[in-house]
Amino acid sequence: MLPSTPDAAAGAPDWAVSPDLVPYREALALMEARNAAIAAGEAAELIWLLEHPPVYTAGTSAASAELLDPRFEVVEAGRGGRYTYHGPGQRVGYVMLNLARRGRDVRCFVHALEEWVIVTLADLGVRCWRADGRIGIWTRGADGREAKIGAIGVRVRRWVTMHGFSVNLTPDLGHFAGIVPCGIDEFGVTSLAALGMKVAPEAFDEALRARLEEFLASVGGDEGCPW
Repeated sequence: MLPSTPDAAAGAPDWAVSPDLVPYREALALMEARNAAIAAGEAAELIWLLEHPPVYTAGTSAASAELLDPRFEVVEAGRGGRYTYHGPGQRVGYVMLNLARRGRDVRCFVHALEEWVIVTLADLGVRCWRADGRIGIWTRGADGREAKIGAIGVRVRRWVTMHGFSVNLTPDLGHFAGIVPCGIDEFGVTSLAALGMKVAPEAFDEALRARLEEFLASVGGDEGCPW
């Protein structure tokens, strides 16, 4: 069962943080159950922050040639996108919102999710951006070249969102070498640690939560999508 703490704001999603590593398959099963419960009106929306043991996950567009060295378990994720790595030191946020009451605009949701990560990292001192034709959150690596610091992958079922984002705090970047991350091999990956920054998961969570209300307002609703 997911740990969760209702947010003080009326109608805000529950906020859950798992202190221990959660196996990916277990998280996927919990997400699917919560998705169904939210759609049925039996549970509140949820934002769940956690980390996984090392795993490669395959999205619906994953190409077998992009799995270079399957040194870890490979799991079919059911989300959009291609191959992604998750592991210790990478903060994962699973965002389960009911778009049936938030505008039914998937594009708006994805844009808002990207912006939430970008402004949170900016608050922590890292300038990030979207890049045309390249999925994910991008910044400058230690060598000055563009590098991916965060990934986005979502699924919407029954108008309830699943999956979400991941941000590299202190992962072993060598583990990404087993795949072509998100099908993009021209650029590398980086992390806050590789950029010389020490940010604990709790500090990242706090910065993220400080922008929660802004994120929710930008998802859409009666006033439409602001993007």
